[in-house]
Amino acid sequence: MKTVAITLVLILAALGMGCQTAPERSRNLADPSISGKTLAQQVCSNCHGLDGNSVNPNFPKLAQQQKDYFIDEMKEFKSHDRYDPAGYEYMWGLSRSLSDKQVDELASYFTGQTNIPAKSSDSKREAEGKLIFNQGVPDKNIPPCMVCHGAEAAGLGAFPRLAGQHADYIMKQLLVFQRTDERAQGAVMKNIAHELTPDNIRNVAAYLSTMSTK
Repeated sequence: MKTVAITLVLILAALGMGCQTAPERSRNLADPSISGKTLAQQVCSNCHGLDGNSVNPNFPKLAQQQKDYFIDEMKEFKSHDRYDPAGYEYMWGLSRSLSDKQVDELASYFTGQTNIPAKSSDSKREAEGKLIFNQGVPDKNIPPCMVCHGAEAAGLGAFPRLAGQHADYIMKQLLVFQRTDERAQGAVMKNIAHELTPDNIRNVAAYLSTMSTK
């Protein structure tokens, strides 16, 4: 009997130690005590990938995204100021209860990941896109993308990283800027995108998707 009791105590002690060292696990978006890193790995990763390199181009890559931009977009989702279809369908509910601290931690997590660009697949289209990125479209008064997004498209502060983003996602967002008011904070991009042709959009998206930065 004494042996059984000792064994039971040892088992309970082992279980207790296991509980203390177990990694944080929770998908409760309404619990402010859950870290942003945990939510990134156990919730956001379902769409955006564990390392922020989403496989499905419907969901943007978040790896190496500008932290300020990431935080601004999360605030827009929470306030419902960004209402492009994919935005409100997926992000309004998910972002609703996140604390400022969690949003900051999410941003830090994804900013710290490494973006994996697409492989080159259409050199002619990418070359045309490079010209638009570096020189704009002068005859339509469209400025170079690099003016705001940087020479390597890494972004800066509130201007997002575009390098290595899915081409399909870039095209979709340019059409949102061009044809709708679904991204209220994108007034500058609405004016720039207005005169882009379908070919312009496909070309610059193809180029950006293959860009990489250190």
